[in-house]
Amino acid sequence: MIGVLKRNDRVVRALFVALLCFAQSPTLPANARQAAGGPAGGQTGVIALDGLRERVFVRRDARGIPYIEAASEDDLYFAQGYVTASDRLWQMDLLRRNARGQLSEIFGPITLEEDKRHRIYGFSVVADTLLNRLPAPVRAHLEAYSRGVNSYIDSCDPSTLPPEFGVLKYRPTRWAPSDSLVVGKLMAETLSTSWQWDIMRAGRAGLAPELRQALITNGSRWDVAAAPSDRLERKSVSSTAGGARLHGPPTSLEVLETVSAISETSRRSLSRVGLYAAELAASNNWVVSGRRTASGKPLLANDPHLTPSAPSIWYMTHLSAPGLRVAGVTFPGAPGIIIGHNQDIAWGVTNLGADVQDVYIEQFDKENKRRYKMNGEWRDAEVRKETIQVRKSLMDPTIEAVSFEVTVTSHGPIILERDSTRYALRWVALDPQYSELAAFYSIDRAGNWKEFCAALKDFPGPSQNFVYADVRGHIGYYGAGKIPIRRKGDGSVPYDGSNAEGDWMGFIPFEKLPHAYDPPNGIIVTANNRIVESGYPYYLTSDWGPPYRARRILDLLQSGQKLTPSGFRAIQGDVYSISGADFAHRFVEIARQSSQSGANSGLQETVDLFSNWDGRITPDSRAALILGEIRAAFRRRVLVAALGPARTEQSSGDIGSTFIDFLIAEQPREWLPKEFSSYGELLRACEKDAREALTKRVGADSSKWTWGRGAVARFPHPLGIPILTGQKFIIDPFPQTGSGGILPTVNVGSGVSMRLIADTADWDGVQQGIALGESGDPSSPYWKDQLDDWKSVNTRGFPFSNEAVLRAARTTIQLSPKRR
Repeated sequence: MIGVLKRNDRVVRALFVALLCFAQSPTLPANARQAAGGPAGGQTGVIALDGLRERVFVRRDARGIPYIEAASEDDLYFAQGYVTASDRLWQMDLLRRNARGQLSEIFGPITLEEDKRHRIYGFSVVADTLLNRLPAPVRAHLEAYSRGVNSYIDSCDPSTLPPEFGVLKYRPTRWAPSDSLVVGKLMAETLSTSWQWDIMRAGRAGLAPELRQALITNGSRWDVAAAPSDRLERKSVSSTAGGARLHGPPTSLEVLETVSAISETSRRSLSRVGLYAAELAASNNWVVSGRRTASGKPLLANDPHLTPSAPSIWYMTHLSAPGLRVAGVTFPGAPGIIIGHNQDIAWGVTNLGADVQDVYIEQFDKENKRRYKMNGEWRDAEVRKETIQVRKSLMDPTIEAVSFEVTVTSHGPIILERDSTRYALRWVALDPQYSELAAFYSIDRAGNWKEFCAALKDFPGPSQNFVYADVRGHIGYYGAGKIPIRRKGDGSVPYDGSNAEGDWMGFIPFEKLPHAYDPPNGIIVTANNRIVESGYPYYLTSDWGPPYRARRILDLLQSGQKLTPSGFRAIQGDVYSISGADFAHRFVEIARQSSQSGANSGLQETVDLFSNWDGRITPDSRAALILGEIRAAFRRRVLVAALGPARTEQSSGDIGSTFIDFLIAEQPREWLPKEFSSYGELLRACEKDAREALTKRVGADSSKWTWGRGAVARFPHPLGIPILTGQKFIIDPFPQTGSGGILPTVNVGSGVSMRLIADTADWDGVQQGIALGESGDPSSPYWKDQLDDWKSVNTRGFPFSNEAVLRAARTTIQLSPKRR
């Protein structure tokens, strides 16, 4: 939202006027959240609530983490909803409004395009339909959770609601069970949206086939396979991965511009709620067997990477009821635990990033735009009318209705229309048959590998790399999710929707998905990288994340020392960049071979910096900052020469770092821009580009060109706008350690949203923490109390046993049934 406001002076002026209107808005007193177990030291008390059957104890530790103990699961999930709302109600409301396309009702026209996008996807329709198909126990816990959220909402008056409601002058509507399902669709959007890349790739039809293929070939000498192919059946892949056959002429620049605008809308929308993951990359996880650990039992680690936000996207919780004891993190609005452990197993996830979206160019009747051709027959499309309530402005709560139509073919909704060409989207997330929350309901209760796999069998996605460890000493990995098998091709470019070539023939059978159990080397690592070898029989994706983080983790795990939780913490904090160190080495080598480094003092300074650099991305590193700029300039110059400036700007989001590694290592003549006679000359130009860019951005004094000045960590809040709300929602920015993106390190910096280290030898020794804190209220001591630990990678213990929880408790509140 901040980026939008900076580009819209009219909106900023309106906000300034709105500040005068909202100057007397109520701030949040501590009473309601303290009553649910808030900051008052040693507090005890009783809260009587309608909807409970028996009493529930809510204990909080020094970090404000709730430990909820109930006599039944119905009461447990009721209490989880009540307590989560007491800490994160406005964030929960923002998440569901985002997914349902209802942001404009509180923010006004600036979010209208975001709302339209989510109405086109139809997340609300999917969630509302899915609710009626859930297994009875899963639906029951969603309903109990909703009753708890609503009990908290009912207890609040305008003075005790979170402050954002006062600033924006509205009251939350009641929470519905389907709201928890629709919030989950935002995670699917974050981790599986690749349809824009399909259209972008079609824009390169003018390139020679071998050059097109080079852009999407992302194999690397640093690849780490979590599931080696020799453990899977091998067969011909011609029927399932037939390649990217282009349909028709190259995609026009106008279409690419529209796609780029849609991508920016999605980025802005997901970033607002802390769920954006650049290029689908999000997270590290690994697990090692007991023969590699000091305790003799498996250790597991996980750190998901998402856009930083205030409050954090994750919420830490401990849940206990007869037959269930589980702890970890969930996201506000989702009952149960998403990442964590119970008394038998621990698990962590990273994004597998499988291609589960296909785009179809539909042939509509020119005389009737509601009829489209499918397999030689005309069919009537479904047309759904959507009406969005749009607030006139932040200072005028008057609502205006904006209506539009969504057209849906047998493939899915029309997500783009330009130059009389209409593109439909098929996406697993739009199938109302499967629920990720149902899978996590079973994972929370799994006691062994067999039960864990059974829970994953119907997990729809977004496809994830699950790592596993248990108290019996076993470790495992499963790449789970519904991943389609196409009749022809691989779906990496749009299909002609009028024929059956792009039909989905089903999904990869669960037992054929990548997996491993107790591998001989005792190590499993995933970090959004290619997790299968070339012999794997099914097509997963063309867009693997780069392998550097996985390779670095594996190298550190294989150091020869017995592994401990403190050693795992050091790995999570590691900031050595494999790609950066390699590029720097090759730059120096090429510069010296060209014998011209001494001809330019700036170039010689860069050569000297790179020669002495240790490869670590630290705030005081000068080499890291200039290297990042040179690498970016190198990529830009090569692609502009091949694609042209417009197509490079609009259609290069899927061209990854492994392509740059290939160029700098092999120096292929066909990719060298014509204005240069050698790669040495090209790199000198890129170094000059970098210096000019840094001079504009940081200043002319190159001694001040440090990573920490160029890379700043920020945790923005949607209302963190000083002219509107003052400083209350502002987290002061600070120099970033580590890097994602162009120079990825294990510790990617501000994108680390949570850290977990699970020791199966000692559940009370589990370490887990989030970036900021449990509370969404800036006046709470738990608003950002975890930030210093997060910066120093000093993840604290998360007690699990009853005895440890009682020792850690700082407050205890009893929730009791209200007497009538």
